[in-house]
Amino acid sequence: MGSFLSILLATVLMSFLSTCSSAETPRITEPDVNEEDLRELSSGNSSFAFDLYRALGEEEGNIFFSPYSISAALAMTYAGAEGTTEADMAEVLRFTLPENRLHPAFNLADQGLTALSEEDSSFSLHIVNALWGQTGYEFLPEFLGVLAANYGADMRLLDFSEDAELCREIINEWVVEQTEGEIENLIPQNLLTSATTLVLTNAIYFKAQWLLPFDAMGTHDRDFTLIDGELITVRMMNQAEHFQVATGDGYMAAELPYSNRRASMLVIVPDQNCFFEVEERLGNVFIAEITDNLTDENLHLCMPKFETVSAFQLENVLSDMGMASAFGMSADFSGMDGTLSLYIASVIHKAFVCVDESGTEAAAATAVLMQKENGESSVEFIVDRPFIYLIRDRGTGTILFIGRIQNPLE
Repeated sequence: MGSFLSILLATVLMSFLSTCSSAETPRITEPDVNEEDLRELSSGNSSFAFDLYRALGEEEGNIFFSPYSISAALAMTYAGAEGTTEADMAEVLRFTLPENRLHPAFNLADQGLTALSEEDSSFSLHIVNALWGQTGYEFLPEFLGVLAANYGADMRLLDFSEDAELCREIINEWVVEQTEGEIENLIPQNLLTSATTLVLTNAIYFKAQWLLPFDAMGTHDRDFTLIDGELITVRMMNQAEHFQVATGDGYMAAELPYSNRRASMLVIVPDQNCFFEVEERLGNVFIAEITDNLTDENLHLCMPKFETVSAFQLENVLSDMGMASAFGMSADFSGMDGTLSLYIASVIHKAFVCVDESGTEAAAATAVLMQKENGESSVEFIVDRPFIYLIRDRGTGTILFIGRIQNPLE
């Protein structure tokens, strides 16, 4: 991005920051939430994480995403859902608490996580939410109040109907800033349109040093066996230290703590030819089985350095999981604006992780794009058979090019 455009976007963004429809409702800094509700929220969010992992895992390749970011962004959206849409979202997202307890529980969880950064200067965890609404559109004060009080999500006004591309750049620039430059272009071109009415965003940034860092001098090439048995060569980090380790049916696991000792990376390594069997067991019960059986061992730890960037458009996945009613024109988000005209057009998620000798850096962002149904019936025009096409001057009728397609693959 050129320096002029960066300055322009920063200037425009700052002007919107001062225009906040929900500014009269400050965030509740000490929500009244009991430990049982917090555990129930965490359990449900974890169940959704494993559900989504399985759904995304149907495609081959690496997977990395932030289930917390996705849950938080959709929880804000859920605050405006009613009827069947509300019920379907609750079932897929594993929201079991009533809304008057769910959103405060998210608030407490969010603030508890971000407070970890205050305990250790080598540990950083930043979570932030924001709303981007169409200028002049009337959202219900109750909806905005819930999001401001429990998610710290203020309303920033944009004019999607006038310049959707500029709005996209402003939102993307905000995401870049909140993720220390690691998540760029969250919202791809052409997803925001003049019909976009609201975008709900969550961004999370994590950076932490290992409690027991690896010595870079011990990093060297080593074979890595793929699922199909093929050998590849990767850079492997090495160290010999005491770690918490567990072994079970078809797997071994190790917990690698970060510097503040509160956060850790749990690494689960299935036995050879057992990857899919172990993966299928992923869930709260399985993770509890592992963590309950961790014991201190003097370990020679050898693991690869790696860096992954993932991007997903989740509307089809979430629809298949049971949330289809939120995406169609029969969606009920009347809790947002008092009408039945809004629906989710897209859910976008992007994530980054880098693991090396010193620690881990990770970032993710989620955007939920709400669109307004224009009230007009649509006519399908599906080009699924041979066709003829002309390129012409509309003013004079001059045909510049003409052709036909009988097989698009030829």
